[in-house]
Amino acid sequence: MIPAVLRKNLLSLYVLCAFLFLYIPIFVLVVYSFNQGEFPLQWQGFSLHWYHELFSLVEIWRAFQTSFIVGLSASILSLCLSMILLYGAKKFPYPVLSLFYVNILIPDIVLAVGLLSLFAFFWVPLGLVALIIGHTVLGLGFAIPILRARFDEMDDFLIEASYDLGASETYTFFYIVIPFMYPALFAAALLVMIVSFDDFLVSFFCAGSSTQTLSLYVFSMIRAGVSPTVNALSTIMLFISSVLVFVISWFNISGLEKKS
Repeated sequence: MIPAVLRKNLLSLYVLCAFLFLYIPIFVLVVYSFNQGEFPLQWQGFSLHWYHELFSLVEIWRAFQTSFIVGLSASILSLCLSMILLYGAKKFPYPVLSLFYVNILIPDIVLAVGLLSLFAFFWVPLGLVALIIGHTVLGLGFAIPILRARFDEMDDFLIEASYDLGASETYTFFYIVIPFMYPALFAAALLVMIVSFDDFLVSFFCAGSSTQTLSLYVFSMIRAGVSPTVNALSTIMLFISSVLVFVISWFNISGLEKKS
């Protein structure tokens, strides 16, 4: 028999265990990134040695530069394609935008293998261009739902009023639709950047042998042997991702407060 007090708080206990299961490994990773010792399981004192060693590596800055270029390019292309699709989908009676929700549903390995097969069929060389294309396709599955939710809130009378006042379709798009979409555009851009930085499978299948992103660099470091520099790099990536998620949440909260 389960005690009444335990039955009453069983759901809370389950949620607490789930959060501990998720966040204890991250907490251990962050703590041992400041470990002076070489072996992660033996604490030998607080030190920033592994951060100094990490920032002295030339390869990591090359990998970061590649990830930044790919993430920024994928964000810009995802936003541009998403806005074109959203604005043009009103003229089609079929739910064509629903096709892009598949990116969220299917496993990343399926998308990565499909992109690799497509590049091989069209003789597209693997590398930076293939990475940007792959991350753009991946980012569309995250950008379109965010932008569509904001776009559906827009009153059609605003667009009709712009046309009635003599504005062209291009003028209406850039001076009516785009300013209304600013919060969603910024949130979607940050989210695509986060997904691009954290992605491994698409990068692994599309990068080839000449290009290396941060995720591939971490993978190569782990294959060569466990080093506390991996903890330091993961902690920095965690901090950057957390800041971006906080900014996205802040924009969403600000948008809800403006509506109310």
